Amino acid sequence: MKIKNNISISNSGFVFNPSNGETFSVNPIGNEIINLMKEGKFQEDIRSIILDKYYTEKNSFENDYYDFINMLNIFDLVEEYE
Repeated sequence: MKIKNNISISNSGFVFNPSNGETFSVNPIGNEIINLMKEGKFQEDIRSIILDKYYTEKNSFENDYYDFINMLNIFDLVEEYE
């Protein structure tokens, strides 16, 4: 999955979807994940980056990551790679 091209995100974690005008706030790690996705990083790359940078267990990260991606999907912020 990747962040849709039209989605805007600020350095502070403010997310704007211009398609429907909805706005969201994400925490710093959510902001980092969104930015990594916007850079074209895949799930495996994101997992490695986050696990190297923060002290968390792999299983815990993966559960939280999938929950986060599910929320991004529910709010129509992501799409499949072409």
